[in-house]
Amino acid sequence: MRHNKNFNHLGRKSGHRKAMLANMASSLILHKRIETTVAKAKALRVYIEPLITKSKDDTTHSRRVVFSYLKQKEAVSVLFREIAPKIMDRPGGYTRVLKTGFRKGDAADMAIIELVDFNLAALESAKPEAKKATTRRRKSKKEEVPAVEEKSAE
Repeated sequence: MRHNKNFNHLGRKSGHRKAMLANMASSLILHKRIETTVAKAKALRVYIEPLITKSKDDTTHSRRVVFSYLKQKEAVSVLFREIAPKIMDRPGGYTRVLKTGFRKGDAADMAIIELVDFNLAALESAKPEAKKATTRRRKSKKEEVPAVEEKSAE
């Protein structure tokens, strides 16, 4: 039975788990993309999305709350200075988890977790290409046969 099992404990005690998630969140903020196991990526997504939402409101209180989770001044400043303005209009879903296969040593299921608005390759392909505005013309019922010019020998 799984009573009271609200989140994945990742096989760690609470202090180790909090420190690991704080380090992974800071790395994700600084590097915009990290590679880890699928279980850790899903746990990190639950950990970091509320922090990104909190960064939309740039006040001293929200900075202190985020700092209490991340514990890295550089990560907090990058989050509020670079990431928050880019995701201001996004209502949620700031991260993407992409499965990449299995790790060679222990066959663990691996994934890449990245910030959605910072994947340049996906943003380039998602931009709609400018289509030529074409008008629909009705084909005439009478087929015109192009006149072939005859060469005259002079």
